[in-house]
Amino acid sequence: MKSKVLLATTKEKHIIVLVYECILAKLPQYNTALLKYKTTEAKKQRKEAKLIKQLEKQKKEEDAERAKLEQSQNRKGRAYTVSVALPGSVLDNAQSTELRTYLAGQIARACVVFCVDEIVVFDEQGKIVEGEFKGVGKKGHACIQLARILQYLECPQYLRKWFFPKHQDLQYAGLLNPLDSPHHMRIDEESEYREGIVLDRPTKQGKGSLVNCGMRKDVRIDKQLQSGLRVTVHKINKGVVVAPHVPRTEGGLYWGYSVRLASCLSAVFTESPYKDGYDLTIGTSERGSNMDQSPLSPFKHLLIVFGGLQGLEASVDADQNLEVTDPSVLFDLYLNTCPGQGSRTIRTEEAILISMAGLKPKITAAFSDVSNGS
Repeated sequence: MKSKVLLATTKEKHIIVLVYECILAKLPQYNTALLKYKTTEAKKQRKEAKLIKQLEKQKKEEDAERAKLEQSQNRKGRAYTVSVALPGSVLDNAQSTELRTYLAGQIARACVVFCVDEIVVFDEQGKIVEGEFKGVGKKGHACIQLARILQYLECPQYLRKWFFPKHQDLQYAGLLNPLDSPHHMRIDEESEYREGIVLDRPTKQGKGSLVNCGMRKDVRIDKQLQSGLRVTVHKINKGVVVAPHVPRTEGGLYWGYSVRLASCLSAVFTESPYKDGYDLTIGTSERGSNMDQSPLSPFKHLLIVFGGLQGLEASVDADQNLEVTDPSVLFDLYLNTCPGQGSRTIRTEEAILISMAGLKPKITAAFSDVSNGS
């Protein structure tokens, strides 16, 4: 059987040609539309990838912020304070200016190691410790030199050029071992708090002052303050000025010590910076009771007083405001922090280390009992 071949008519051929020509005519437009669609899809995919990347970054930042917040919440602040008082005459036992400076550095290091919040330097002779002093020169100025060196060492290094011009008392301070306290920050070190100085720079109305916090850029704070002030800055999105005790009470950080001068031993108690004074006072003497048998109760503000070369008894005798013969009546506890000592005398800088090392676990135990009880 022969197959039949259907041949298109002339009219059908004409229609086919027209359709083919139409297809060819529309092909560039189709290609353009296809290319445009592919380009749009590629842009859309890139945008989606970029958005996903941004969301992932944002999530990481939120997780890091949440972890930081949880860490700060878990870190309990320290509400109590520890103060140490000693006579400036301890420097008189040093034979040269270099040794005086080194002795002051030892005292500063000892206090920082045990997180002392206040150092009170009192004059055993009851002389005035106010006014301008050009240098040590006389023995009566030992209190001033000791206080100045203690303040110098406590100040973060990047702030010292503003607060401590060249002075005879600080001639050898650069040779001392640094305190390396938590508030002594490096330039790129991250911290929730920083110490800074308010800069003398013009600011727009409604804008806060600029503060040098030892970073690569100055920090804009939330208020305008007088230039030259030392401030504690809480860094979140921008700097917020807080009280100096906030890093300790809220952040649980040791934030250095303050230095106070007292004209006599009695002024150590009467001129306390705390509203209700010191609620627990401890005197140290070889004639005191054994420290090992004296537990501590919880307190708000602890004061530990050390004597000079002649002991704490000599400081009491020299104070005309004190009408007592027994120094122990001035204190809640009168302790011998080194019973059975092998030397006839214990130097004040040694007594600070010995006493604080013995009292530290007692302080910890007193407040751990409170937290466990609550």
